[in-house]
Amino acid sequence: MSTGFFLEDRATESHPAAAPATEPLLPVESVSPHHRHRLRPLEGKPVGTLLVHEIYRSLQGESTFAGLPCVFVRLTACHLRCNYCDTPHAFAQGVILGLDEVVARALELGDDLVEITGGEPLLQPEVYPLMTRLADAGKTVLLETSGAIDIAAVDPRVRVILDIKTPGSGEVEANVWSNLARLKPVDEVKFVVCDRADFDWAGAIVRAQRLADRCPVLFSAAFGQVNPTDLAGWILEARLPVRLQLQQHKILWDPNARGV
Repeated sequence: MSTGFFLEDRATESHPAAAPATEPLLPVESVSPHHRHRLRPLEGKPVGTLLVHEIYRSLQGESTFAGLPCVFVRLTACHLRCNYCDTPHAFAQGVILGLDEVVARALELGDDLVEITGGEPLLQPEVYPLMTRLADAGKTVLLETSGAIDIAAVDPRVRVILDIKTPGSGEVEANVWSNLARLKPVDEVKFVVCDRADFDWAGAIVRAQRLADRCPVLFSAAFGQVNPTDLAGWILEARLPVRLQLQQHKILWDPNARGV
């Protein structure tokens, strides 16, 4: 089970020593106008702070690092609303912490592997120095991010796990396709498959973009929507050079459990 600092149902709190300057409501230009109201939890957040939903340690449940002990830093807010999202509580719930405190709490938990996740973590500008400082401390840093934010400014030492949104997610129009050209061999691409049409669409992208030649590619079954055994069969039938991904944390613990 996880250990660390995390929230139950706490509302956003004010930082006791808030700086007078604040970051803009829209920290990334790629957020479309009709999604901007979803960034309201970040409005007025003091510069140099992060709105944090939870910090905890557990076993990594996804990616090629699955099964390894990992510290998770989950940030608040997301501009997308994927129909399979399993962390809607991170859309608005969080506490404001200074960057130094977030780094200290992540390092105190002690694991070599640290994942920055959300929500969508790249919505907060302070996430970039956070990742750099963790990498400077010798940590292997993973970034779990949608394919809907430009990853150009991410520290090259960070291993990006890029979640390309499928049509079944309801957010396919949000994909920033230029991100594919930025992928490094140590990065990973993830497709969450909601049905056979999603699988065929994702397979066509993998082949057209030669993604498997660039980095590992993961196909994950949308929990409760696709049987992983069926997805395994589709992968074999299509002879796709991709990895079937199971969400280990949902197998080990209650699928609705937080902090795991």
